Formats: sequence, structure tokens, C-alpha cells
Amino acid sequence: MHTVTPWSATAQADIENSEILLEKKIHSSTYQFYNTGDSLWIVAIMPGTGKIAFRAAFAMNSCFEVTNLFEDQDIVIVVLNSRLGNYEVRIEFPSAEAPVLHYTTSFNANIPLLMPFWPRDIIPLTQSGNIANTAGTIHMEQLGSRSGLLFASITKPQTGSFFYFQNLTSLSEYCEATETESKNTVGGSWPEIGFQLPTTDKLPLPAGKAFTISNAYVVFHTEIFDQTTTICEHFLNNLVTVYKLLEQPRIEYHNWPEIAQKVVSDLTTNKGSWTQKLGHPYLNAYLCDYETPPESMVQLAVLAPFKEYEKWGGEKEPICEDLIKGLPEFYDEKINCINRWLPSMVDKLDQSEEQKKEMVMDSWYLHHPLMNLARLALWGDKTSEKLVLDSIEYVIRTAHHFNYEWPVFYNMETLEVIKKETAPGAGGERDVPGAYAHLMLLLFKITKEKRYLNEAEKAAKKLEGLGLNILYQANNTAFAAGALLELYKITNKKLYLDLSYRCLTGLFKNIQLYDCRYGFGKNYTNFFSIFPLNDAPYTAAYEEMEVYAALSEYMVQAEDIEILPALRTLIPEFIKYAVGRIAYYYPAMLPFDMISEEVKTGEVQADLWIPLEDLYNGWEKSGKVGQEVYGAGMAFGVVPRQYIKIGDEFLLFVDYPIIHQSKRGNTVTIKLDGDKELNCNLKIIKIKNSSIKMEVLQDKQTQKPFTANANIHEYKISGRGTVKIQW
Repeated sequence: MHTVTPWSATAQADIENSEILLEKKIHSSTYQFYNTGDSLWIVAIMPGTGKIAFRAAFAMNSCFEVTNLFEDQDIVIVVLNSRLGNYEVRIEFPSAEAPVLHYTTSFNANIPLLMPFWPRDIIPLTQSGNIANTAGTIHMEQLGSRSGLLFASITKPQTGSFFYFQNLTSLSEYCEATETESKNTVGGSWPEIGFQLPTTDKLPLPAGKAFTISNAYVVFHTEIFDQTTTICEHFLNNLVTVYKLLEQPRIEYHNWPEIAQKVVSDLTTNKGSWTQKLGHPYLNAYLCDYETPPESMVQLAVLAPFKEYEKWGGEKEPICEDLIKGLPEFYDEKINCINRWLPSMVDKLDQSEEQKKEMVMDSWYLHHPLMNLARLALWGDKTSEKLVLDSIEYVIRTAHHFNYEWPVFYNMETLEVIKKETAPGAGGERDVPGAYAHLMLLLFKITKEKRYLNEAEKAAKKLEGLGLNILYQANNTAFAAGALLELYKITNKKLYLDLSYRCLTGLFKNIQLYDCRYGFGKNYTNFFSIFPLNDAPYTAAYEEMEVYAALSEYMVQAEDIEILPALRTLIPEFIKYAVGRIAYYYPAMLPFDMISEEVKTGEVQADLWIPLEDLYNGWEKSGKVGQEVYGAGMAFGVVPRQYIKIGDEFLLFVDYPIIHQSKRGNTVTIKLDGDKELNCNLKIIKIKNSSIKMEVLQDKQTQKPFTANANIHEYKISGRGTVKIQW
């Protein structure tokens, strides 16, 4: 039996002893509305008579009087008065296809009010008895500043499952007025779950103005979900159902080719980005951090996208050559593998952190630079090919030693485990088997040797027992998702496709699907951002860039596969918003007063086009960790994926993933593979000859621009289909 608070202990009896204000039957469910004095309840009666109650309004230490009740087809509006203020609750059933409840509550206080407590808004009901005797499983809930969602199954009584989503964008005015936060607002302990309005201890809620204090969507299911694969599929489907009902923020366009040129200039001229050793220049991890030795991951994190950009632009970039020449110095003869730290400078490690010691390896750091070396090798770079082939036997031997289950830190020479788990009982770096599989598949492409494919399969199978807990670091989980999709294509084993969905579920429950419009968060768009770790308090430039790049490739690989339709919505939409959002990691794009004065590593130069590592929501300043040079490849990654260069005359920009592109004569053809019901942006940016006349067709239908002038033509086009641009 669960312990409950007084605000829920009597809720069922209060509902049962109150008169029904209104009853509506929508789809196969019945909805009853009750005023129990201090609460307005919406009781959803599921097929099979299971019940869930939603507290749409709470009167605090007062009682409600219903002053108006309006009903019109699928809309109900309830106006309530209390001694403390007035409430309006708007209830809708917005989906013709799915059983969705949507309720929005606003409150206008009579006097300024501090709110030291607020009850959660969901309780499961029994047929008779006490809610403390109910039982259920919470599959997912909000953590920190992630989406305000909760996905749960009610197992006693056997009611079914529901997906709850609180649109936290709507809470921004309340948080701005009261200096509160919307993080950690959706969750709870069974049976009191759902949304809890942030309590105030700094500023009271002002009187005389209506504030939205809840904006909730609920999707109902009659099934009880207990299998990981089923949970993942329904989570992704439910997320899409709600996503299409949300008012999504406008997309911002940034001139990424221009940003890329600024980054090239600043990398070339700013000495804070570089360290010199043995005649070779090396990038620092953070601006002006001269104390830490160069890292292989840092060099390759910038070099790999820089080479893509170089190929796109058709001009040699001297920085690329400088970085390639310094790579062999990372090869460590003591282990026959490239090392994390430049071997000739390990004496500078200050041992201030666990990994800042000679021969201490953070598991994902072993694989990450080798992935980028393998990519460079596939693009024809012989230096990179030799380094990855010379290192790979050590990597495989290490994988066998750990039985494809990597700890957090270990000694590279002895393989002694230094730190086994991220937290007690949490296991090591759980998604590294997926990153290892990705590396092995790259080696398989380079060498055609089947042993690498076999290694990829052995590692991938280790992910099966992790359930919903694969994600350790978002970029590696994204690479794992792609590797698993490729394994499915090669082997036709559905296990790998299911595991790929688990990885993507881990990513999409780690996003922020709302716009924080309060505090410092209102200075930039943060809708659809993704956090680097499950418990990270901020989003991070480099990890976001790599998730964006990995998911762009995922859509290309999925072209001929019948993947879950929800992914054809979520992945392209994530990419669309990422392209418009990640430019705000550059401090030059932000107000100076939101950048932290205190920096953990190096310095922050606000006018420099090197990204901050960390962006926070709400009231926290950003850039506390530092200005990450290894994130400088961000612009170089965006330009080749979203822009098509047509000679020196014009650029084409599309903010959905481009699956195919081809040019024949005066026609460019682009294939998009997203959601046909949603739109993306196409821009024709004229560089030289502004007199060229353009025609855009999608699936043979002529498209009209919503902006057309001498320099740019802009179009809204469907997220799926073939687009032709003719001139």
C-alpha cells in the first residue's frame, strides 16, 4: 500500500460524493467533470471501466464556485471563482484519430500570492476503495529541463496506459513573473503523479493578470505495456501525436556559410585555440587552456567536419593539412594504439581529474577519434588509414577483455578498471558497445574483412539487456542507432532494428520539446534541443552537433527501409530545429550579460566564433564550462548537409535532411524523406547573377515563394517528396 498526501487521500471519495457537472463521450472513452470544492477534476473512464482522474484546477485553501460552463462539440470551458482569484479551464479533444485529452488552465489572482505548495494533477482511481491500493509502472518522466512528459501503465486495477505531456512553453510567463523554473515539474511518486506547478519563494504571482498554470495533453491506451520494444514504439508514436498538436515556434535562419568563414578566420588567427609541440600545431580543447596536453579527440572532432566542408567548397583549407600532419604523434608505441593525450606531453597532466593521468582512458574516448580516422580513411586520407589500422587490434583486444561491456575509466596498459560504474548500480558507459559496433562497421567498409562485421554484431547484442537505459552520452547513442540500422540492413535481423529504436527512444526522451521563454533562456530559441547525458543540466555544442550529423545519416540509411513512421517525423523535425538553433552556442549571438563571468577551463572571448560548451535554461548563465575549440566543427558540419552549391551563382538551402541530390544541366533534384504533413524551408540564395529566373516544383507541382527579391527566394515545401529547381 502506497503512502499518500492529504491532497490525494480523500480525492476518490470527494469525486464519488460530488455531482457530475458534465459528461462527454469521445471515441471509446467517457469523460466526467467534477467540482469537489478545492479541485476541478476530469475523470477519464477507459473502455473496461478503468478510471484516471486529472486535477485541472486547484483552489488552494479556498473553494470553487462554477460561474460558467460552456460546451460546444469537442470543447468545454469551465469558469471558476474562488476567494483567491478566477480560473478558466479549457478542455478539448483535438485528435480525430487518437483518444487525446487537452486541458489548459489559467489563473488570475485577486492579490499577489506566494505558492509554497501545489499538488500533482494525476491520480489513478479504483472501482471502490482507496487510491493508495493502486499500482503502476512509470516508464518515463521528466528529468531536469527535459520535456515535461510522463509515460505510465496502471496495472492495479488493470486500466491501461497513458502518455502525459505538459507544454512547458506555456509556463514561461509564470516562471518569469515568479523567478521559478519549469524543470523537474512532471513526475512524482505513485499514485500521486503528473505536473506540479513550481512553488514560489522569491517573488509572488502578481495580481490582476491571467497566467497559464497548466497546458496538458494526454494520450490514452487500453493496453498495459511491459515489453521494452512496445514501450519504445508507443512512446515515439505518442510523442508525434502530441507534437503535431503543439504550436511550434518559428524557424530561425542563420547564414551558415558566412558563419563557417568566420570560424575559419578565428581558428586561423586566434592564438588561444592552439598549442605547438615538436613543430606541429594542435588545437586546445578549450580556448586559452595551455596547461592541458592536446587530445586526439579534439583534433579529429574539428578535422573530420572540416574535411567535409573543404570538399563542399572545393578549396584546400590549410588548417586541415596542419592537423593531419600532427596526428601520427598521438600513436603510442607502448600500447600500439593512438592515445587520448599527446604522448610527448603527458608530463603536463595535472591529475586534477580522474582522466587527467597518463594511460587513463575514458572508454568512449578510445573509440571516438578512431571513428573519425576511419571516416577520413574512407575519404582517401592515407595517414588516417594507417593510424586506424595500426590501432584497431588494441581496440579489439580491449573489447574482448571487457566482454564488450566497458567501464568508465581503465588503465590502457594493464586494462585495470579504475572506475567501473557511472553511479552505484548504473553500470559503465552503456552505449559504448554501439559506438564500438559503429567503428567496426567503418573498418568493414575500409577492409571488406568480415571479422569486423562479426565484432560489430557481438558488441551490438550486449545492448539487448539494457532495456531503456542504453544512453550514456547522446552522440555515441546516436552513432549506435545508425550502426544498428546498418546491421539490420546487412543481416535482416529484426533485433538490430528494435535496438536501434531503443537508442532513438533514449535520445527523444532526453530532449527539451518546449521553448524556455523566461530568464536568460528567452534570449535564444531552445525548442527541440538535446542534452548530452541523462542527468546533464545543460545542452552541449559538440554533442548536439554530432547527434544532428548522426541522425542526418540515419535518414539517408533508412531510405529504403520501412522504419517506424514516427521517426520520419521526429528526426527531420529535430534536424530542422537544430539548424536554426545551434548557432546560439556562439557567444557573439547572445547578450553579453547571460555569459558567465566565471569559467571552469580557459577563457571566454565573447566576440570569437568558437562555441560555448554549455547553454542553460532559465536563470543560469551559460559558458560556465568554457569555450570549446573542439566544437568549432559545428558550422563545417552544417554547411555540406544543408546547402547545395551551384557554381558561383547561387546556393540552395533546405533544413530537412537531403536524402539524394543530383544536377543535370540547369536542374537540381532533391529527395526529401520526412513527414508529408509537415513543412520544411527551401531557400534559393543568389550570389552573383540575380537576374536568373528560378522555378521550383515539388512532385511536379509548381511552388510559389513566400519571399522573393533580387537576393533570395524562400519557399515552404512538404517534408516528403521530390523537389526540382530549374533555371
